[in-house]
Amino acid sequence: MAGGAAILAVLVWRVGTGPLVDGLRLTTGWPLVAALAITSLTTLCCAWRWRLIAGGLGVELPLRTAVAAYYRSQFLNATLPGGVVGDVHRAVRHGREVGDLGRSLRAVAWERSSGFAVQLVLTVGVLCLPAGSFVPRAAVTVAVVAGVALIAVLVLLNGRRLSSRIGRAFTSDLRYAVLAPRVWPRILLASTVAVLGHVAVFLIAVRATGADVSPARLLPLALVVLTASAVPTNIAGWGPREGAAAWAFSAVGLGAALGVTVAVVYGMLALVATLPGAVVLVVARQRAHEAQPDRVRSAVDA
Repeated sequence: MAGGAAILAVLVWRVGTGPLVDGLRLTTGWPLVAALAITSLTTLCCAWRWRLIAGGLGVELPLRTAVAAYYRSQFLNATLPGGVVGDVHRAVRHGREVGDLGRSLRAVAWERSSGFAVQLVLTVGVLCLPAGSFVPRAAVTVAVVAGVALIAVLVLLNGRRLSSRIGRAFTSDLRYAVLAPRVWPRILLASTVAVLGHVAVFLIAVRATGADVSPARLLPLALVVLTASAVPTNIAGWGPREGAAAWAFSAVGLGAALGVTVAVVYGMLALVATLPGAVVLVVARQRAHEAQPDRVRSAVDA
């Protein structure tokens, strides 16, 4: 969290508060409606991915329950420091509901990891194109080598059984919940659609600022900024995203101020799009209150 605060302080020092205020002022009208619609699709895809992996681990998770829980976790991630509190809450709550906290924690961990892995592969692939030349080739090469090495290790582990308890759980999860022949293509599809949805919201944020930049030029910028957003040093999503946007937009000659404004608009669109999660929280709290015995409810209200 300190890292996110430091990044925001540096940005205010370098570009002033104007881009931040402009971002808040420009978040209105059709971009909000579009973000809500697109996020409903991305949330469905992510919930489906979670259900697939949970099923591979032997944990029951109806899709409707998964969608509601995913909306709730996104809202918590977007309003609490760190950006992962909602995922932890999602895993713990589901674990209590099914009576298996360990498998539920592993299901959420694999779900987030597999989605981020697909996003990294897409990002590196786009950065290898001419439009991604603003990122140093050395950094892209290191990412490619690291990614290939990681895939090789995972494939190797998938064919072996480790002796330790943690190792056996890891290889079993990998084999039956992530890389199973009937599962991984669906995880890949759901993750790809989710990433493209987030990119679409980013392009809408750029359009809301009035900037006239082609989608082909913006695609690598969007993927770099979205990848930076996953760094868990943010303050309710803010910090690394704005810093990465300022750097990326400046690197391609669009200016750091525009990058900050776009990041703020995107952050506001993403926050509003998670508001159905707040409704899920309120409804769940109300149902829990109604389910309490009268004597307990009277004591709590008193």
